[in-house]
Amino acid sequence: MRRSILLTVAASATLALAACSSGNGTTGGDDAAETDGGSPATGATLTIWTDETREGPVRAAAESFTEATGTQVEVVQKNYDDIRPDFLAQVPTGEGPDITVGAHDWLGELTTNGVVQPIELGDKADGFEPVSIQAFTQDGQVYGLPYAIENIALIRNTDLAPEAPATWDDAVAAGQAAGTRYPILVQTGNEGDPYTYYPLQTSFGAPVFAQNEDGSYEPELTLGGEPGHAFARWLAAQGSAGVLSPDVTADIARDAFANGESPFIVGGPWLLEDYAGMNLAIDPIPAPGPETAKPFVGVQGFYVSAQSKNALVANDFLVNYLSTEEAQTALFEAGGRPPALTAAAEKAASDPIVEGFQAVGADALPMPSIPQMGSVWAFWGVTEAAIITGQTDPVAGWDKMVADIQGAIG
Repeated sequence: MRRSILLTVAASATLALAACSSGNGTTGGDDAAETDGGSPATGATLTIWTDETREGPVRAAAESFTEATGTQVEVVQKNYDDIRPDFLAQVPTGEGPDITVGAHDWLGELTTNGVVQPIELGDKADGFEPVSIQAFTQDGQVYGLPYAIENIALIRNTDLAPEAPATWDDAVAAGQAAGTRYPILVQTGNEGDPYTYYPLQTSFGAPVFAQNEDGSYEPELTLGGEPGHAFARWLAAQGSAGVLSPDVTADIARDAFANGESPFIVGGPWLLEDYAGMNLAIDPIPAPGPETAKPFVGVQGFYVSAQSKNALVANDFLVNYLSTEEAQTALFEAGGRPPALTAAAEKAASDPIVEGFQAVGADALPMPSIPQMGSVWAFWGVTEAAIITGQTDPVAGWDKMVADIQGAIG
């Protein structure tokens, strides 16, 4: 990522923020003056949508903001699954919040519908993990304040495999030497799991879309050609050898690892609660191809409504109150996702498990947030599963998948 690009964008975003003042039912935006500390003064109000997990840290930051600026902040707790559809429905009508929590891969849909606006991070951008800024960047503008990063890695049972495998073949050999039922666990299922398989695919040089220098994506498919064919042939070989199988669903993989039936599972930190008491290490995902295995990274953050009357106030709250080490650490402690702010991430990395996921995430790829990504999933996983089982020829099946995705994108 080019820092200079981000800082130029941040400066430009200031003008955009100043111009955005249509309405969402809050008051005082156009009349807000500056306090002595440089923050918008009393008279403004903000409404923030968050879920139960993040409500406490957000409310604490809001109370500090109110005390410092006089801005009244209403924190509304919502079911996380309801936030995106409600935000999309309400903002165009002038309703909804000034700020909402959300995932970075919502960005394409939110910008296509015109319901969010860029934010200004200024020199604060340098304080965040680069991949977290990349994830919220589109068309050269940053649209969200990142607070957490999550990704998959190789979770290793150190009692069964004392050393981290350097390659995929090393992992399979170590699993076979351990004498467990599964040499390595990769959840698949009958519909496949392209999210979990993605680092294996990228190791063959076949990412799904072309990526720009700032981390954003172009709607140009790059998963075809010889790199894609090499990955497909590898899938077929692993299926034939019994290493990979659609019979290994998410539940089966989770339970099998907990029962000591494999030394390795490819998965995220959300699995760890099932493995309390086990001796674990977190390693990079071993690459079956010639390149580094790079998983998707998901970033959680906060968006500003395109209809907010108080966009400058909202930006001030995000940049100066939710991007502090204290706030980002509190969000990490509440939700368990490694912080996006580097200072808070370094503090959280005192836990070797967190440090392991962070190390893998630093080299991961933001999940594409462009609208075209929605056309990929229906064809991707089922094709992988069919290749693994031998139901389709790897090269012909992969080419048909690419053609189907291109047709869906149009």
